[in-house]
Amino acid sequence: MKSTLTVSAVQQPCDEDRQTNLDFSIAKIHEAAAANADLVVLPELHLGPYFCQNEDYNNYNLAQPIPGPTTAILSDVANELGIVIVSTIFEKRAPGLYHNTAVVFDKDGSIAGKYRKMHIPDDPGFYEKYYFTPGDLGFKPIETSIGKLGVLVCWDQWYPEGARLMALAGADMLIYPTAIGWDPEDTPEEQQRQLDAWITIQRAHAVANGIPVIACNRIGFEQAPNSATGTGINFWGNSFIAGPQGEIITSANDSETKVLSCTIDNARSERVRQIWPFLRDRRIDEYGDLTKRFID
Repeated sequence: MKSTLTVSAVQQPCDEDRQTNLDFSIAKIHEAAAANADLVVLPELHLGPYFCQNEDYNNYNLAQPIPGPTTAILSDVANELGIVIVSTIFEKRAPGLYHNTAVVFDKDGSIAGKYRKMHIPDDPGFYEKYYFTPGDLGFKPIETSIGKLGVLVCWDQWYPEGARLMALAGADMLIYPTAIGWDPEDTPEEQQRQLDAWITIQRAHAVANGIPVIACNRIGFEQAPNSATGTGINFWGNSFIAGPQGEIITSANDSETKVLSCTIDNARSERVRQIWPFLRDRRIDEYGDLTKRFID
């Protein structure tokens, strides 16, 4: 593994046309590669609008197998540019069985591995339990030519357990492709609280585990299907890359299309863990109750 890596995250809008979105993502991958990036991360389900705003069985037609048509295209791009790519795809595993799946392509175009989203939300505007079966591949980093990638997806970012398990399994960094935004009917104060919480929890994962975090979100307002009142989600962007002490290295605002790029130093992560030895001091003999739903 290289001592330093150039990593990128693509913050982009996602419109109605799948090919347009894929072409846009590929253009941004080329932009990252031109900046000598070793890794580029795309937002969650970047091939189209966030379809989980309602429950409609017709949306199952959006799913595709892995390997499949999109993975074939992205494999070719990874091989052509010599870059590691993280994409998320609505996976059709079998008839009636679907996952929200992150796929990692290595620099030679091979599929290094995949991660199926473990935590599945079910909230107004985020009806993911209707579409996605909870992941069954565990919290296992994906081995690539640039290191072990702890890839998780969106709602996973709120759970320190997933981040910790990835770190304990040797992840060199944590990666969160995301589709998260505001309800426009919420007050500006509530919207700010939600955004601050989202940033804080992920920076905390970097701090607690002593490794960088890449958070990659989409942007733009997406109206809920069949909404007569124009309701929908305003995806808040604010993608960022944080270092092993939670420091923000690079970030985007809530509306800009941007390829975030920075250099991360693997030796620094090791040094941070030496001065803040959180893994050393864990009382694993006393944590058994963490496997309970609630301690009554």
